[in-house]
Amino acid sequence: MHTLASPSTNYLNRVRPSLNRFGSTQTRGVVTVKCGYGFDYANFTQSYGVGSSRADWQSSCAILASKVNSLQDNGHSNSGNGNENNHVTAVNGHNATVTDLQLVPIGNNKPLPPKPLTITDLSPAPMHGSQLRVAYQGVPGAYSEAAAGKAYPNSEAMPCDQFEVAFQSVELWIADRAVLPVENSLGGSIHRNYDLLLRHKLHIVGEVQLPVHHCLLALPGIRKEYLTRVISHPQALAQCENTLTKLGLNVAREAVDDTAGAAEYIATNNLRDTAAIASARAAELYGLNILADEIQDDPNNVTRFVMLAREPIIPRTDRPFKTSIVFAHDKGTSVLFKVLSAFAFRNISLTKIESRPHRGRPIRVVDDESEGTAKHFEYMFYIDFEASMAEVRAQNALAEVQEFTSFLRVLGSYPMDMTPWNSTSPSQRGD
Repeated sequence: MHTLASPSTNYLNRVRPSLNRFGSTQTRGVVTVKCGYGFDYANFTQSYGVGSSRADWQSSCAILASKVNSLQDNGHSNSGNGNENNHVTAVNGHNATVTDLQLVPIGNNKPLPPKPLTITDLSPAPMHGSQLRVAYQGVPGAYSEAAAGKAYPNSEAMPCDQFEVAFQSVELWIADRAVLPVENSLGGSIHRNYDLLLRHKLHIVGEVQLPVHHCLLALPGIRKEYLTRVISHPQALAQCENTLTKLGLNVAREAVDDTAGAAEYIATNNLRDTAAIASARAAELYGLNILADEIQDDPNNVTRFVMLAREPIIPRTDRPFKTSIVFAHDKGTSVLFKVLSAFAFRNISLTKIESRPHRGRPIRVVDDESEGTAKHFEYMFYIDFEASMAEVRAQNALAEVQEFTSFLRVLGSYPMDMTPWNSTSPSQRGD
C-alpha cells in the first residue's frame, strides 16, 4: 500500500473537509485517502518522489484518476497474461505503481442492484443485418405471406390465426411489423382491418400491392367430377364465382378463414370430395394437385396490403408518398363536402374514400318540432390521398380539415408502392 506524505499543516487544514467527505485517516503524519467509490486505500510516500508541494499533491491525485482509465483499457489484457497489478505510466514526471482498485461502496458489502429492465431488454429492436419479425394473418402459403415477403425480403414471417392477433403481436413486441390486407380490386375493402386500424395505435409505414392468382386445388387423383363443395376465404370465393360456374362446378361454397388454411384443411383431413381455392405455393406445401389455374374472374385481381409498425416513419418529399387519415363530425356527414374541398383546392388527389359505422355513436337523433324526430346513421370516414405530410399543402389541408371535424387521426404517411406488376413472377403468385 503506497503512502502519501502529508502536506504542510496549513494546506492539510484547507483540504481536510474534502478528505473527510470521502473518508480519511491520519497516522504519524501520513494521510490515507479512501476514495468515495470504494477504491482501496492508496497511500503515497516520499519514496515515490512525492513531496509536500501542492503540485506533488495534485500529481498523486492525477495518478489515481489515470488508474481508472487504465483499468478500462487494460482490464481484459491483464487478466489474460496473469499480471495482477496494473502499472500506470508516469504522471507529471512521477512513476508509480497502484494496486487494483476494488469498485465496492464504502461500508456496504451488499451487491449492486440490478439494472432496471427497459423495453429493449424485453425485445431488442432488430440491428443491422438481423431479421425482422413480420406478422401476417393465415398459415404458410397464404397470399398475406407472399405480401410480407415482398414488403420485407428475408424477414421472419409469423403466421397469426386472426387479424386481431397480428395487431396485438406488434403492440406486444412479439413481432416488429404486420402486413395486412385492406382492399382488393374485385372484392373491395376488408372492413375488419379498417375497424382494427382505428381501435389499435399502430402506424402505417408502407404499402404493397400483390397480384392474386387463384388455383383450384384437390388431393392427388381427384378430378373435378368428384367434387361436392369448394372451400376458401369469402373474398376468394367471390372473386372466382363466374369461373367456377363455367367449369361446371355447381357445388356448395363454404367460407373459411383463409385460402391456404382451406388447402391445409383438405390435406389434413384427407377430404376427397372437396377442393380449395388457394395459391400454387399452398398446393406445393400441402401436397395438393392443381386442377385449374388462373380461375379468378378478372385478371386484374390485385390486393393492397399495408405495413404496420409501433412508430411512424419520417415523411419525405423525394419520392411519391401517400397519407391515410380517419375523421368524424358530431353533426354527421354534412361536413364531408367541406373536407373534400380542402384537398381539391390544393390539387391533392384522393385514392380512396371509405365509410364505416361510428361504433361509439352509430345513430344520431335530431328532434324537430315541426317535422318530428329524425334518425341518422353516423359514420367514420377513411381517406387516402397522394401527398406526404412533409409537404406544406398536405399540412394546410389537414389544418383546414381539423376545423370541420370533431375527430381527426393520421394513420400514417408512407411511400407508395411503385413496383410494376409481373403476372409471371413466382413470388407474387405465392410460389
